[in-house]
Amino acid sequence: MESRDMLYFASDYMEGAHPAILKKLVETNLEKTGGYGQDPYSDLARERIRAACGTPEAEVFFLAGGTQTNATVIDALLHPWEGVAAAKTGHISNHEAGAIEAGGHKVIELMQENGKLSAETVRRCAEGYRLDDNRDHTVAPGVVYISQPTECGTLYSLGELEALSAVCREYGIRLYLDGARLAYALACPENDAALTDIARLCDAFYIGGTKCGTLFGEAVVFPKPGTVPHFFTIVKRHGALLAKGRIAGLQFAVLFEDGLYFRIGENAIRCADRIRRALREKGYRFYIESPTNQIFVVLDREKRKALEERVVMSFWENLEGDGTAMRLATGWATTEEDTDRLIQLL
Repeated sequence: MESRDMLYFASDYMEGAHPAILKKLVETNLEKTGGYGQDPYSDLARERIRAACGTPEAEVFFLAGGTQTNATVIDALLHPWEGVAAAKTGHISNHEAGAIEAGGHKVIELMQENGKLSAETVRRCAEGYRLDDNRDHTVAPGVVYISQPTECGTLYSLGELEALSAVCREYGIRLYLDGARLAYALACPENDAALTDIARLCDAFYIGGTKCGTLFGEAVVFPKPGTVPHFFTIVKRHGALLAKGRIAGLQFAVLFEDGLYFRIGENAIRCADRIRRALREKGYRFYIESPTNQIFVVLDREKRKALEERVVMSFWENLEGDGTAMRLATGWATTEEDTDRLIQLL
């Protein structure tokens, strides 16, 4: 079957960029500005992000991609003797090819429920280290890593984020939130944690662009200035400093110009909800119940083979018997037409 006849639901970053971003890139293409994010467009993006986060003093930096961002920020937040606590299902635990460990820090995997860490689990980890008479021979938890939405497409409630933040601050651990798909969390009707809440409760987080309408780029936010001294230099040291930094900054200036970032995920949620309803009506079983743009469905060998002739999906996990957990993902550019075709195929 020709590729144009296939339906692409494997991920939420298969397209290029939102038309408004492309338009602005073309309009400014031949302008000459300073490099490394020291340009008027990056400055404008920083101001708009600070306003959206309710943090007028925040430090904002633009990096290229999620794994690069996680590796750079986590390394910068940790002392040499510290590691980062994360859910066993977390992105840094499974899908970043050991990038954190390559930087010299251990990922301390913790038990999770539906992709989420609980405040009590983090407390047990921190208290266990504090009470360990052999702690000088072990790795100290220095950062707690979470993502919103989680790797399983689930959401932390505001209450859960507040509890996590309180435990982290009690034990002097920094809370870092991966926002690769943050636009889809913010657009989800079940979400009750605003961007301003994230900025209030986290020591560092990033606003995802790659999966949320940009060609590439993530905006790292440190709500409190001076959280990581010389972070610009650390970014450079990690090979993550963009010479043409204005290309990343300009994209975020567009996303935060008129609230586009808060609207861009609505289409993905709407299409995902339609697909979920169809799956339920047709008797499919879900591997994980998630309210955002990622749908995890269980397929037997025959059904998977039949669907993969027409639909590009993501493999998630082999299950007992002949079942496989597969992921369908919608995005900002998913069309109603493709959604209709997928539902018909089901």
